[in-house]
Amino acid sequence: MFNLEIVTLARLLIDEARERSLRIVTAESCTGGLVAGAICSIPGSSDVFERGFITYSNRAKQEILGVPGDLIADLGAVSEPVARMMAEGALEASNAHLAVAITGVAGPGGGTRMKPVGTVHIATARSNQRIIHEEHFFEVETREAVQLAAVQAALQMLRDRLA
Repeated sequence: MFNLEIVTLARLLIDEARERSLRIVTAESCTGGLVAGAICSIPGSSDVFERGFITYSNRAKQEILGVPGDLIADLGAVSEPVARMMAEGALEASNAHLAVAITGVAGPGGGTRMKPVGTVHIATARSNQRIIHEEHFFEVETREAVQLAAVQAALQMLRDRLA
């Protein structure tokens, strides 16, 4: 289902989170739950995986994660501030210690000159720590490739936050 790199990252993430007694929550838009799926594909993930939010629509981002509608209207859903708010909202709406949020343009349509297909914003939030954001541009050929590249980047960011 997932490639070896993603499976390896997910396994390492689970082991490291378990060692630190930390629970993880995901908030996903363009990946549609694939980060949660990658984590949950590993035996023992229930020790650390709290829950996942798939907030594909702007309305879901607002209602479930508390992202202000005017922020989405002003900057677009695919933006650093929205990714940060998604991560913070997921942490607040769960019993987790560590959150990852992803919003992006997976394609094949939907891209613009300012936000082309392959643009992805990922943010991580950890209890009582600052939110960390990364912007990626995955120059790959398919929607699935954008999504899997985003999953891999998100898992790596989560591991980095555990260090």
